[in-house]
Amino acid sequence: MNKLAKFALDQGLALNQRVSATAANGVDWLFKRDTLIKSGRTWFELVHDGDLMAVRYYELPEDDEIELVDGSRKPIERKQHAVPLVLVPPLGVTTEAFDLMPQRSLVRYMVAAGFKVYLVDWGKPKKEHGHLNLKDYSYSMLGTALAKIRRHSGSEDVSLMGWCMGGLLCLLHQGQVQDKRIRNIITVASPIDLESGSSMIANLAGAAQALNGPAQLVSSYSNLRLNTLDPARLSLPSWMTTLVFKMTDPVGSVTTYWDLVTRLWDREFVESHSTTSDYLNNMLMYPGGVLKDMAVKVIADGQLAKGRVEVGDNLAELDAIESNLLAFAGKTDHIVPPEIAAKSVEIVASKDKEFRIVPGGHMGVIIGSKAQNAVWAQSAEWLAKRSGKAPARAKRKARTTAKARPRRNKKTA
Repeated sequence: MNKLAKFALDQGLALNQRVSATAANGVDWLFKRDTLIKSGRTWFELVHDGDLMAVRYYELPEDDEIELVDGSRKPIERKQHAVPLVLVPPLGVTTEAFDLMPQRSLVRYMVAAGFKVYLVDWGKPKKEHGHLNLKDYSYSMLGTALAKIRRHSGSEDVSLMGWCMGGLLCLLHQGQVQDKRIRNIITVASPIDLESGSSMIANLAGAAQALNGPAQLVSSYSNLRLNTLDPARLSLPSWMTTLVFKMTDPVGSVTTYWDLVTRLWDREFVESHSTTSDYLNNMLMYPGGVLKDMAVKVIADGQLAKGRVEVGDNLAELDAIESNLLAFAGKTDHIVPPEIAAKSVEIVASKDKEFRIVPGGHMGVIIGSKAQNAVWAQSAEWLAKRSGKAPARAKRKARTTAKARPRRNKKTA
């Protein structure tokens, strides 16, 4: 057989294989899509299971290494750091944000890096949860989660890592309790200075402040005041939360189906597309109580950028936080651009604090293909240096002085 004939035969076989793979993947995508979704595959132990909020603990796998998104493998560190890591997702999304796929799983990566990893699961809120507000999440539920984690891990010291609203909840919690046992805090694309920049959030903040004066004038003659509305009526339905997140990359949301058609032969790509689409299409209801608090106190009054936020009858003093702080922002994030996220390192009183800009948009910065080498790897390295055992004297002091009691708002207490 001459070379030309062999080349034609090889090309024919390759084409036949591609056609067969396209047909098989197409059938699965149309009729057995669940077999293509790979999210939430990392095994966990349920440490706490409340009415809405739950806490997961991700144990060390039996394997010696994990596979990463670029095809390389990462050895699993069996000697764990003394301080456990608590992952805090934002509201409105499922826990799959931190366990999207086996090769793209933040929880699996951090476990392999030697951390005792816990995840706060905010649950799936329904209509009866629409009244839940910032205090419910940042103080009550997160406080309960940390108590359960400390009991399970045997460590009083913890590290917190939150994405978007999750990072803000971490700061608000610490601002209220000033707990010296919260040793490290990492925020990723978390909104702080809502008045800066030209992002979607900044534009909303500007509109809220512009309407603040007229609203006060109207309220003097009528009962139409935002803070008198039933917060449950302000809740965002799940489809609207999905729309907001898809608006972070409108072009990508349109072109992904074309990408799917042209690469239907690629099983790995089809699985990735199906998993990501399932995650984006299954966002959760956003509680109206939180939106009300954000609109009235955080945005209209600009309290967050000033470092002091009224959280119910508590006062979150962000400007008194002394925990080690590492803040990330996505270079192409249009929702929380760097200028909005950077304010946190200016506000807190921490001696050890740093702000870093990394590749990615609002979602890509935490679940994108570049997130592993940027946010995940940098976070693991930063935490490793700050997660050893504390000196005995410091531990005794923490037990006697840090009881995690909130700072009361003098205006309302």
